[in-house]
Amino acid sequence: MVATNALDAGRRTPGRRESEGATALSDKMPRLVLEARRVSSLLAHGLHGRRRAGPGESFWQFRPFVTGEAAARVDWRRSARDDRLYVREREWEAAHNIWLWIDRSASMGFVSDLASAPKVERALVLGLALADAFVEGGERVGLLGLTRASASRGIVERLAQALVADHAGLTQDLPPRASPARFDEVVLIGDFLTAPDRIAASVQSLAGRGSRGHLLMVVDPIEETFPFTGQAVLHDLEGGLSLDIGDADAWGARYRARIAEHRAALASIARGQGWTLTIHRTDRPASEAALRLATLIAARGTE
Repeated sequence: MVATNALDAGRRTPGRRESEGATALSDKMPRLVLEARRVSSLLAHGLHGRRRAGPGESFWQFRPFVTGEAAARVDWRRSARDDRLYVREREWEAAHNIWLWIDRSASMGFVSDLASAPKVERALVLGLALADAFVEGGERVGLLGLTRASASRGIVERLAQALVADHAGLTQDLPPRASPARFDEVVLIGDFLTAPDRIAASVQSLAGRGSRGHLLMVVDPIEETFPFTGQAVLHDLEGGLSLDIGDADAWGARYRARIAEHRAALASIARGQGWTLTIHRTDRPASEAALRLATLIAARGTE
């Protein structure tokens, strides 16, 4: 028999909530940060940044140097004219950011014994690993509604700290309202177990100014296969409702049909905005989904 579990709100954060202030990051962050670093290292050969010749290449602008960035990014000639350090960027480079959103709502705490990790843990690892790889590739990354886009080498810790402080995110199954700039990339990571019309409205809003995006759907294996038999009761982790479905084996066929319909709707929503949809099962290595997303974004940079 397949066993399942659900993480409570306190265990759906990327760090210990009782840790406050500027304590050591190694104490504040759980093993998820280390796992994200490991996955990010596997992407080293799969993401090479999006630097290329093309429109905007000859237009330069300067911005203040941000603590944590590599010293090699400093334009020393421009900095010598002032009492602060400046970084020189091409117009094309300066106009693009990558924005992440990681679902930490109640349904993301679900885990079965067929999975390698709870959905929320996998989503956090994927988000932080992608952020690390993108920054390593020369991009700027931020959390929608929580942080500015940054190219800091400490991006993993910075984003994890922001997520720890974001208690409201534990009850939100869709990203906050935001207006990414044209050609920015948006990566939404979650289970998307909400009404397609709500998802469509959110995606349309985020894509309104021309941003490009990706839906990364994280699913537990039993959410696809529904391997239950006998009498069963289903519990809604977010709505608090329970449903006695009777014969689970007979009900499973209808369930799988509904799941297929829901995913078809998600694919249509993504396709309608020129976005992509990737489905990742938590019994598969996190590096598979991370590499696919990194490849998709790197490929778009050459369009």
